[in-house]
Amino acid sequence: MDPFKGQGGIQMLLTAEQEAQQIVSTARNLKMKRLKQAKEEAASEVALYRSQLEAEHQKKISETSGSSGTTVKQLEEETETKIQNLKKTASRVSLEVVKMLVNYITTVKT
Repeated sequence: MDPFKGQGGIQMLLTAEQEAQQIVSTARNLKMKRLKQAKEEAASEVALYRSQLEAEHQKKISETSGSSGTTVKQLEEETETKIQNLKKTASRVSLEVVKMLVNYITTVKT
C-alpha cells in the first residue's frame, strides 16, 4: 500500500465533501429565496382578494342604503294616503256617531 495514494484519496474525499456542502448550501439559499418570494406573492394575492371583497361589500351597502331612502319615501306616501282615507271615513261616519251618542245620552231607561 502506497502512503501517498491514501493521502490523495483522503484529499479527494475532503474536496468532494466541501463541494457537496457548497451545493447543499446553495440549494438551501435558493429554497429560502423561493419561500420568501412565495410568501410575498401570497400576501399580495390576499391583499388583492381582500380589497375586492371590500369593494363588493361597499357596493352592496350603497345599493341597500340607496333603496332604503326610496322605501322610506314610498312608506311615507302610503301612510299619507291611509291617513286621508281614515279622515274621509271619519268625516262621513261622524254625523251618525254623534246622533247615536246623543240618542243614548238622552234616552232614559226606567
